[in-house]
Amino acid sequence: MATLREEIVDQIIEGMKEGGIDFVAGLPDGWLNPVHQRIEEDPAFQYVCVPQEGIGVAICAGAWLGGKTPVLIMENSGLRTSAETIARICMFARIPVLMIISYRGEVGETEYWAVEHRILTEPLLKAFRIPYKILRRGDHGEVKRAITGAVKTMNMQLYPVALIIGVELVG
Repeated sequence: MATLREEIVDQIIEGMKEGGIDFVAGLPDGWLNPVHQRIEEDPAFQYVCVPQEGIGVAICAGAWLGGKTPVLIMENSGLRTSAETIARICMFARIPVLMIISYRGEVGETEYWAVEHRILTEPLLKAFRIPYKILRRGDHGEVKRAITGAVKTMNMQLYPVALIIGVELVG
């Protein structure tokens, strides 16, 4: 099974620490599983594995209200399942949550079931007016810089921000 390259996992962890992320919720998927494993082992993060992404959004919102800086890590299918929670909690109440999302179904994907995930990812983010960036290059610390920049944006705008992990970052 394909997963993120090790140097990309390192950048994600470093970027989260540098950006002040201290709370992580997630539903592990194949590509991002190494990130979940590293976070679970790292005492710098409080980690909650969630059964559904909408629950992850709600837990991250509660963590933010409690003074934490949260990130939700999920597959792009989770964007659909968490849409109502994002709209009701994050958008309505202006609660910032960083979402790190694997971009399943894009060109280069090997799984047939991921097509619908690709079709809806960007249109949903645009409909919610959530700022997002697709990460396709991991050289020169691009992923780390994207995370620290996304944390600044979500905190300044009090709004969710998404970083989408492209297939190019998968080994």
